[in-house]
Amino acid sequence: MIQATATPGARLLSAADHTLIMIDYQSQMAFATKSISTIELRNNAGLVASAAAGFGVSTILTTVAEKSFSGPMFSEVTAPFPGKALLDRTSMNTWEDEAVIAEVNAIGKTRIVLAGLWTSVCIVGPALSALDQGFEVYVITDASGDVSDEAHERAVSRMIQAGAQPITSLQYLLELQRDWARGETYDLTTGIARELGGAYGLGITYAKSMFGASESHVAAA
Repeated sequence: MIQATATPGARLLSAADHTLIMIDYQSQMAFATKSISTIELRNNAGLVASAAAGFGVSTILTTVAEKSFSGPMFSEVTAPFPGKALLDRTSMNTWEDEAVIAEVNAIGKTRIVLAGLWTSVCIVGPALSALDQGFEVYVITDASGDVSDEAHERAVSRMIQAGAQPITSLQYLLELQRDWARGETYDLTTGIARELGGAYGLGITYAKSMFGASESHVAAA
């Protein structure tokens, strides 16, 4: 008979078990992105970056033709990582860039989490390539976008069929926290949610302001 235990599933992410790669959050790609509004895209990308920086996730930030064509990376993505070098590429597929792969190998983690523009090119490329080489791949779908709904959805479907696991930006944050009794990151998590978590963040602000509520025995922020 199967016995349940109070332990997390092996497929759940933790801050220490993966490398996050944030790809091509640049003006030129954003101008043509239609599957998600630019406001929502910037918000969700900022949420992911803030979560990763706050929890100490190994993170790679990469651009394509930053100086000659595509422009700088969104400040919402770079601000949580002050002084961090961006890896600029010529390849559309991040996984074909030697500098990026050298960083992936230096970090040495077999789980890869991807987000960026565009889903059908800049995310599909590394996702399929990493899966082919034996990595476990997660894709933050609402922090990615494409030139149309069709392009984004077909890209996500293609990656899922190949074995990638789709998640969302808020899910990423809450999966890193996973237990409100983790007091060392409680204020970090609720703070990010308040600022970037949409209606959920408003709910936290309301509950704490009106009732002094908290999600557990942890003192309200």
